[in-house]
Amino acid sequence: MKVIVSAQGPKIDSLIDPRFGRARYFLLVDTDTRECSAHDNAQNLNAPQGAGIQAAQNVARLGAEAVLTGHVGPKAFAALQAAGITVHTGVSGTVQQAVEQFVSGGLPSAGKADVEGHWV
Repeated sequence: MKVIVSAQGPKIDSLIDPRFGRARYFLLVDTDTRECSAHDNAQNLNAPQGAGIQAAQNVARLGAEAVLTGHVGPKAFAALQAAGITVHTGVSGTVQQAVEQFVSGGLPSAGKADVEGHWV
């Protein structure tokens, strides 16, 4: 399964970025092979609005089936849900720790956004 993890850096040992739409990087991790590729999200870091929706569209284009992040706003959550991507919030630690926790079933999917829009 391919998962996207919001990260502060481009490596598997990078810390989770608690913001989905304005995360510095998205790491695409294959949970079967543990192959990882970093995708820069710089275009959304300072976007005045729409960062979450644009980030969700980018994640869908990458073929992710799940998102692991700290927090996600309502518009991004709706866009991810519409794309068939499950969202897992409350994630912390490193990307590698988050993936391990996800694989072991320790990250339940979120039923709704956990922050208001424009959360920074």
